[in-house]
Order: sequence, then C-alpha cells, then structure tokens
Amino acid sequence: MFHLRQVVTELITQIKAAGDSDVRVTQPVPTELNPGLIDWLNAQPLFPKFYWQARNGEEEVAALGQLCTFSDPAQAYPLLKEDQRVWGGRTFDGGTEKNPNSPSSLFFLPQLELSRREQDWSLAVNLDSDRERTIKTLQSLLSVYPPLAPVTSCVESVTHSPDFSGWQTLIHDSLQRIESNEFKKVVLARQSTVATDHPVSAFQLIKSSLKKNSNSFHFLLARDSNDCFLGSTPERLYLRDGLNLETEALAGTIGRGDNELQDQQLADWLVHDAKNLAENQYVVDDIVECLSPHSESIQVQPQAHLICLRQVQHLKRKIYASLSPGVNGVHLLGALQPTAAVAGLPREEALQYILSNEPFCRGWYAGSMGYISHQKAEFCVAIRSASMMGNQINLYAGAGILPGSDAEFEWQELDRKMSTLLSLFNTPELPEPEEVTDHE
Repeated sequence: MFHLRQVVTELITQIKAAGDSDVRVTQPVPTELNPGLIDWLNAQPLFPKFYWQARNGEEEVAALGQLCTFSDPAQAYPLLKEDQRVWGGRTFDGGTEKNPNSPSSLFFLPQLELSRREQDWSLAVNLDSDRERTIKTLQSLLSVYPPLAPVTSCVESVTHSPDFSGWQTLIHDSLQRIESNEFKKVVLARQSTVATDHPVSAFQLIKSSLKKNSNSFHFLLARDSNDCFLGSTPERLYLRDGLNLETEALAGTIGRGDNELQDQQLADWLVHDAKNLAENQYVVDDIVECLSPHSESIQVQPQAHLICLRQVQHLKRKIYASLSPGVNGVHLLGALQPTAAVAGLPREEALQYILSNEPFCRGWYAGSMGYISHQKAEFCVAIRSASMMGNQINLYAGAGILPGSDAEFEWQELDRKMSTLLSLFNTPELPEPEEVTDHE
C-alpha cells in the first residue's frame, strides 16, 4: 500500500506558502514507498486520468484532474510555465463528417502528477488562483487502496468490422485504386468487438499489458469512469527536446515463430521482402517530406532494423532532425500525423478513401497520445489499442495495402497485431507469448 499522507501534508504547507506567481509545487516521494502507479490511479476519484510509461521504461506518470482543457494544443502554450506539461492526444478522424461526436484532439493541464523518473518519485501540483480547491483535491486522494486483480475474464466471442468478406471487398477495391494511381498505399483497419464472461476494467488491462508487452509505450486516457482508451504501442510519433527531433518509420510486419529457428526464418524473410521494404521506404519518404519545411537538417538511418515484440516483428528506421527555430510540438503534430504507416500515400487521398470506405470510426485509434511542454514533447502512435465504453471492448488493428497485398495474409496480420491485447484475456486457444527481445 502507498501511504501519501505525509507527502500530501508537506505539499499543502508549500501551497499555503506559495506566492501569487507560483504555478507548481513538487514534493519528493520516498523511494521505498514504490507505489503501484496504475493501482493508485485507478483508485482516485478525480477525472480525467492519464497514464503514461515511456518505451524505455525510464519515465512513468499518472496525471489526473484538470485545471484547463484544450481542444487545440496550441491554446496551451501561452499558459504553460516551466516544468508544466499538458497531456492528451489527437484522434484520427474526430471532428470529421464521419465522426462528428469525437473530438479532433483533447489535452489537459492536470491538477496532480505522480511520476517516476528512473528510481526517483515525486508528486507535483499545478496551481491556479483557487488554492483552497487544490488543497481539497489533495485531501481527497486515496492513499490506501487495494491492488487491481489480474485479468481473468474469458473471451466468449469476437466480432469484426469489416468481417472477412467485407475485408476482401475492401482489399480488392483498394488494389484497383492503387493500380489506377489514385494513391500508392492505403492502411486499412479492423475494429474487433470482444465479449467476455466477466467485466474487465481498462486499468486491469493496461496493468496486464505493462507486465507482458515490453519495448512499448503504454498509455491510458480515461475521460470518465465509462470512457477509456488505452494501448501498448511500439511506435513513436516523435520526441522533441529543444530543437532536436527523433522519429521513426515503423512499417513492415511478420509474426513470431513457435521457436527460435522459426523466428529467425520469419525475420530473414521480412528483411528481404520487397513489399515490406517498399512499405517502410514509403513511410520514410513521407516523414522526410513532412519534416523538411520545419527542419534545418534531416538524417535517416540507412538500413531498416528488426524489432521483435511479443506477437510480431517489425522493420524500423530511425530519423533525426535539427528543427528550425520556433518549431514546437503543435507544428510537429500537424506535420507528422497521420503518417503513411497508419493512413497511406498520398496522405489526403488515402485519408479520404479510409473515411469513405471503412465501416467504423477510428476515433483515437491511429491517432497520437503523449504530452507537450516548452522544452520537450513526446507522442506515440495510438496503435495496438482498445476503446472501452462501459462493458464494450473494441480492439483495433491495421495493415498497409500495396501492390501484391493478399486479403487473407493481411487478415492474419490483423489477428497477430490484435493479439497484443487480446492475448491478455483468458483465451486458451491463443499461443503462449514468447520472450520479448529487441534485435535493433
């Protein structure tokens, strides 16, 4: 159990002593307390809630409550002070004619952030003029809470949109459009609705994924107790530190084998397959083109490297840029999202095809999740993800369609990608996960 009483008491003392110009106070949390951050976040009464763990595992944050909410992150910059961050993301199709009820983006400046950087813990409070409200918020925190139970629910059924017949029709049509030069590539996706024998919470699911899916960003956005979006994605959209930018082309996929030899055979096929290499190059070219107006220089890793995850293997190439003065996180979101890895090329033509032909709204899926501050910003691509509305669980997966794509092969790729989260449920028919490695 994580006892915060002394930390909260010291923060309240700081708040009472803070001047009118002070906007943030922070109190170290003793390392030996080592809270279960997801358990703690789940127990708190405040919303919205945002959970984030960086891909390398060095940073973990639980942000909750809101001082300000922004429908456009550009609105946040004038209000942000040093060390403050806004959390949230951009949807794929929110605010469009197809999905008008979903926001195009949502960011918030939290009241509280409990965070870990490597082994150092702290609890921070962002301040506004209503200091009494902030103190009441701190006093409402639950410092003793039960740990979340593991996921034990069994999958009773999975229904897909589109179904396989609809998928075949979409693939056939998109290949015809590619042949007629309407676009070079389009990324088509599937929404899979999972029915379980017992309810499962989003916090249980992300906690289970955190234990099993390494080399991934882990995120959860809960706008209220019935509306959650979560995921464990291997793909970074970008990391900006000052004027230094790091991004990547993650495209080209094959499954994992049943043993080390099969793994290696599949990997050898992937790194030599013309279709997957072309798909990765398309994403590289798109990113470079999008970054060029905002950059002084760009460097691309010359060869794709193999990334092995629990269920799939990917091709990845890193891209580095020196940004032009004045470029910030909002500029980069607009330039990079959505990449060719989740939409296609050319971007507008592929997007229009997706909006017109996919039988469901993507919402947060294939959007971005992360944070913005003046000094740094980092976002992941919201794939390997799930939306949970009440007791309904929707999982998402997509596949890049290029000349030579086969509907059945791409359907199997969707299954492999979806198993990142589906395999966290009690599903005896799925193979046991193998050890995660990174051969980059």
